[in-house]
Amino acid sequence: MRKHLLSGVVAALLLAGGASAFSAPVEVSANIAKAIDDPARTQADRDLDAARKPAELLSFIGVKPGQTVVDVFPGPYYDRLFADAVGPTGKVYMFIPTEITKEIKTPLPANGSHPMADHPNVTAFIAPTNSFTIPGQADVVWIRQNYHDLYDPFMAPADVPTFNKAVFKALKPGGLFVIVDHSAPDGTGIASTNTTHRIDAAVVKKDMTAAGFKFVRESDLLRNPADPRTKLVFDASIRGKTDQFVYVFKKP
Repeated sequence: MRKHLLSGVVAALLLAGGASAFSAPVEVSANIAKAIDDPARTQADRDLDAARKPAELLSFIGVKPGQTVVDVFPGPYYDRLFADAVGPTGKVYMFIPTEITKEIKTPLPANGSHPMADHPNVTAFIAPTNSFTIPGQADVVWIRQNYHDLYDPFMAPADVPTFNKAVFKALKPGGLFVIVDHSAPDGTGIASTNTTHRIDAAVVKKDMTAAGFKFVRESDLLRNPADPRTKLVFDASIRGKTDQFVYVFKKP
């Protein structure tokens, strides 16, 4: 089952303010719209757009030209979009935790290499989770559907507080840590991270507060009230339609 969870990473390697809810329509930024409409995007990527809502999501986050974006547990779908959205003056770092080698057989790209030939502003960084770092500082650190994995046995000896503090250090003042993940039932903590591959959203907020972040906003773009939040995220009845929270935290 884990191979599905890490499929985005594998695919990439084969290429070798107070807080507020947000429910109003999102105005799509020009640079994001251009990235979405890039004729070089594959049809396979375009087929995922309806469920993932990348135009609205990346506009909600506020990805801008010239920024530095870090994708933790990277995947080519979003890394292509990030690379186009930040443009030639921006940078995208694919942070690949070395712990995933326990679960995948694909060789990792060389540290510091540019594994996406059509996007030279994308750089791979490979290191243990607890040694998370990038050159300089980032505007945005993004982790999608994998924050819950940091708590799981296969990621040992990853330490969640150590990782979060490293992210805090890697961000510029005012930089954003964006976490998108499958929602578990309220009050269940981390009980579901290694079973249904979900996490209680309250845990994420608590973790970020402990690391020094301020919760600034959330989006309901990927919410699904019909998801009972108890099924395995790969269950055919819910796969691709899970209830997902989108939280944005800021480094003061």
